[in-house]
Amino acid sequence: MEDFTFNKYPKSITKAIRYIKQDGSLEQLKELRGLLESSIYQRMLTLEEISKNKGFMKG
Repeated sequence: MEDFTFNKYPKSITKAIRYIKQDGSLEQLKELRGLLESSIYQRMLTLEEISKNKGFMKG
């Protein structure tokens, strides 16, 4: 995580990363992990589906 460039992402993400590194309790971190993993997974599925549909439309 050392190569994380804060200027590459919105401020809300950089604040969340700082919170996780500095202030989050074990219980909060466990909950956040689940929320982040679920949100990322759902977004990836959506993007993959969009990508598939674009390919279908061209062919």
